Amino acid sequence: MPLALLALAVGAFGIGTTEFVMMGLLPDVAADLNISLPDAGHLVSAYALGVVVGAPLLAAVTARMSRRKVLIGLMVLFVAGNALSAFAPDYHWLLAARFLSGLPHGAFFGVGAVVATTMVAPERKARSVSLMFLGLTVANIAGVPVATLMGQQLGWRATFLGVSTIGVVAIAALAKLIPHDDAHAPRVGVRGELAALRSLPVWLALGTTVAGFGALFAAYSYITPMLTDAAGFADSSVTLLLALFGVGATAGNLLGGRLADHSLRGTLFGGLTALVAVLALFPLLMSAEWSAGTAVVLLGTAAFVTGSPLQLMVMEKASAAPSLASSANQAAFNLANAGGAWIGGVALAAGFGVTSPALAGAGLAVLGLAVAGAAAVVDRRRVVAPQGRLVATHVPRDVEALHR
Repeated sequence: MPLALLALAVGAFGIGTTEFVMMGLLPDVAADLNISLPDAGHLVSAYALGVVVGAPLLAAVTARMSRRKVLIGLMVLFVAGNALSAFAPDYHWLLAARFLSGLPHGAFFGVGAVVATTMVAPERKARSVSLMFLGLTVANIAGVPVATLMGQQLGWRATFLGVSTIGVVAIAALAKLIPHDDAHAPRVGVRGELAALRSLPVWLALGTTVAGFGALFAAYSYITPMLTDAAGFADSSVTLLLALFGVGATAGNLLGGRLADHSLRGTLFGGLTALVAVLALFPLLMSAEWSAGTAVVLLGTAAFVTGSPLQLMVMEKASAAPSLASSANQAAFNLANAGGAWIGGVALAAGFGVTSPALAGAGLAVLGLAVAGAAAVVDRRRVVAPQGRLVATHVPRDVEALHR
């Protein structure tokens, strides 16, 4: 595997850290800026909105540019957003800075996945994508806990300065390790990239991402009350348990990349089936501390097994213009985050019990399997259809006469 993948992983590590660290800093930010906790929660939503808006927009606008320059430019925007967050004078400036920080997120992963696959042999494409995503999963193990601790000890502004530093390191690594591609810069353009989104298989792949990762976030968004109220863990143990989720996610990401190089669709179906099983068993697993800890690891593993296959599938379905479709998959991931959390909250508010969000997630995972199954049927028909048309081609009259 080329060393350039390390540069992409460093960028992914910084992005993953800034995305999730705000959740741990909400009380500190709220107290410092004299705002309520729900208002502080809008800072999480502002980042997610930036991802959803920025992923397709920036990928389309930069379609004719060198992908190396695009990646460096996106990371410069990331550093600027986090630096502005650190120096934001009030809540509204911080809200705008968080939105700005989210803009490059989806496009970086989308364009980065395309670059990663161009640097390896065809049989290693999924593994290359999983190595880039490794930065995102490791951020949940190391980056987020360390950044949260830094914010608690030195103030939340220090956290965003630290994340900006990671972005500067990523810029240097990208400039040094990513190959120059100016001579071979993509010439698809905005219209070509948009044309890729007219494909039904692309939308089915994006739908699978929304449903599959929506299943994860329906449960994960409410994992803390499950661990404390159902499993009986102390509040102080939750941070360690969330790090275990990161361990599971890292293992699942690497496993999914390796398996998908052998069977892309088989890995996707296997991961979604495992996710259904884990989420359906959550109420039982949360009845004891040892099984609850196991459930957290299994949840991360089952969910992230599907990460690389889904990213690669979207890119293959839009092979003529993969950057926009690949970035759109990251927007779909964040829609899954918001939608899954909302569906899990509905189950909780309805009084079905503290573990009910996991059962709602199991239903979403079943929906993901159904969408993935529909995509497989569409692909099969598209392979068979051309053969049918060849059989039905017009036979010239002179050839017809010879057969008579």
